[in-house]
Amino acid sequence: MARQGTENTLKINIAIDGPAGAGKSTIARFVAKELSYIYVDTGAMYRAVTWFMLKHQIEPEFSEKVLQQYPKYGD
Repeated sequence: MARQGTENTLKINIAIDGPAGAGKSTIARFVAKELSYIYVDTGAMYRAVTWFMLKHQIEPEFSEKVLQQYPKYGD
């Protein structure tokens, strides 16, 4: 999370851990809003990368190909 609209170079990351359905995302969105931080849904990021690899038939052991392909599909 990074404070929006500031030029402060201090970087703060907040991680929230817990079991499925515990309300982690709900709490994270609330905290981000209250602190004026950016909320990043890493679960969605992981799912997007997995979808990309499946769509382009990239095997996990060749995951570096994702980075090679990204500029082609960045839009």
